[in-house]
Amino acid sequence: MHRTEPLVSVVIPTWRRPALLARCLQALCAQRLPPQSYEIIVADDGCEARIERLVALMASRHPAHALRYVAVSGTQGPSGARNAGWRRAASAVIAFTDDDTVPDPHWLREGCAALARQPECCAVAGAVEVPLPPRPTDHERDTGGLAQAEFVTANCFVRREALRRIGGFDERFTRAWREDSDLQFRLMNEVCPVGRAPRAVVVHPVRPAAWGSSIAAQAKVYYDALLYKKHPRLYRQRIRRTPPWHYYVAVLALLAAPVALLAGAPRVAAGAGLLWLALTVSFCLRRLRGTALTPAHVAEMALTSVLIPPLSLFWRLRGALAFRVVFL
Repeated sequence: MHRTEPLVSVVIPTWRRPALLARCLQALCAQRLPPQSYEIIVADDGCEARIERLVALMASRHPAHALRYVAVSGTQGPSGARNAGWRRAASAVIAFTDDDTVPDPHWLREGCAALARQPECCAVAGAVEVPLPPRPTDHERDTGGLAQAEFVTANCFVRREALRRIGGFDERFTRAWREDSDLQFRLMNEVCPVGRAPRAVVVHPVRPAAWGSSIAAQAKVYYDALLYKKHPRLYRQRIRRTPPWHYYVAVLALLAAPVALLAGAPRVAAGAGLLWLALTVSFCLRRLRGTALTPAHVAEMALTSVLIPPLSLFWRLRGALAFRVVFL
């Protein structure tokens, strides 16, 4: 069967998640488009034999579809994997999603149609649905933020020529964080507008997370510094309008309390300690508002609310130093 010019090429970066990838591939093979009109490229950043076998198995079960496996060596993170994938694609339109999504059966059709209706746009952003319980955990609510995101690589369609013009994804973003905003901002600044495809839907179920996962998540702030360096105005307009001043005040108060006590100023120490406690309790209560109130979740929020401000500032400082930018 002739497949040299499919309508769209789907690129999926993956790293050691075969069960989730299998679910995603199954949904992609059930798209309401003729199989010969699209190809699926799995870009494996882990270079695992089991992922290659999975793709081969799915290809054998769906012989009418073009499924390809690309081992991505010599790079790290989803940005590099996506670059390896789209550069091997045969179509003029690249659809990006992630291995933990479940694309709607009409996803590809609606995304391609939206891009065709907006010829002035070099890309369109689809919709992400995140199923949540009535009172989610902090982790679940954080994942639910994808549904309000302006542009995410879990669901977007980009013209290949636009990717070529900007050089694809910036591979300095070695984690799944802010690389999508960087792509959006560079497309807007260097090529042409980015449109919307609200009827192109992927479902993003919440993955289980370890207790206290928000502590490790603070490392992502490192890449905020890179995004801010590259796009300071857009970062402040679309990502975070002001620095997290409450973090700075809380950490300064925490540091000032023992210093004041050692300096023989117990009242100053007490005042600083009370200020830190008030800010921490307020932060914890904000995070708990509307979320699950089980004892384990409340305890997790209490502990992590103590640790998040100093860890967040540590990663902000580390990112600012690494990328040589004044980033508050």
